[in-house]
Amino acid sequence: MFAMTIDPTGRKLVAQRKPVPAAGDHDVVVRVLACGVCRTDLHLIDGELPPHRDCVVPGHEVVGQVAALGSKATRFTVGQRVGIPWLGGTCGGCPFCAMERENLCDFPVFTGYDRDGGFAEYAAADERFCFALPPHYDDAHAAPLLCAGLIGFRAWSLAGAAAPRRLGLYGFGAAAHIICQIAVARGQEVFAFTRAGDRAGQDFARSLGAVWAGASSGDAVPALLDAALIFAPAGELVPAALAATRKGGTVVCAGIHMSAIPSFDYRLLWGERVLKSVANLTRADGDAFFNLVGELALQTHVQTFALRDANAAIQAVRAGTVNGAAVLIP
Repeated sequence: MFAMTIDPTGRKLVAQRKPVPAAGDHDVVVRVLACGVCRTDLHLIDGELPPHRDCVVPGHEVVGQVAALGSKATRFTVGQRVGIPWLGGTCGGCPFCAMERENLCDFPVFTGYDRDGGFAEYAAADERFCFALPPHYDDAHAAPLLCAGLIGFRAWSLAGAAAPRRLGLYGFGAAAHIICQIAVARGQEVFAFTRAGDRAGQDFARSLGAVWAGASSGDAVPALLDAALIFAPAGELVPAALAATRKGGTVVCAGIHMSAIPSFDYRLLWGERVLKSVANLTRADGDAFFNLVGELALQTHVQTFALRDANAAIQAVRAGTVNGAAVLIP
């Protein structure tokens, strides 16, 4: 099969021919129909996260059609469409798994990091960590839901979900454009923060229902936020978000990697403001999220690329020129 793997020399993908993966006991092997490009893929390609395997196939927003089943796989049938997310397996025995906090498992398996992901024609995954997908999202538009949507949903939930009246979204990319629609549907006022000068991104945010959109640095926020979600991997946004959040509010850092957070005055945290991070997802998150998006019929915005053009897709995400999500189509 054709696949794109991470070049160990850095910052790009290389085409390779690899065998179609075999199905382990609990695995499904899927023919990949679409795979989203996540910022975590960039962190892996750019060496900001330490490699777990040489020449791994990245991609963890995988929509695929089941082509083969392992001997103990019973949840899905051949021909069924499934989604493969970032969390690909847990140990089931560590203290965090015992506390039903599998997103913090001490011995996790991640799709596109520990086992090959969806930047390929075929992929294998443990069916116990896969999801059935709402039928009214086509393949390309379902792909961003599997990480941008899921991690955004967990961040939104940790911020109090329906409680905040004013919600700030820092970095208006794939995750924010999904959560913006969920928050607006729940009656929240969304304030979108983009890079300075990104008028297209600000217009995009307003088109999805944001009541205000401006630069994350320089533009005065018209009202204090009840909560803020930081999707951009920029540590300097943490004190900025705290400064824009009211007393008792919550700031959630939603990425797996972030640049160094600069020192800031205690007064920004004082007043019982809460600063927290998101780590991975749980299967319960996925069940709740897909039930929700099945009801809401969100409009995910995607720019599609051929699998062979994965480096162009990576560069577009790196440069911030995609409104919504980049998706690879084998």
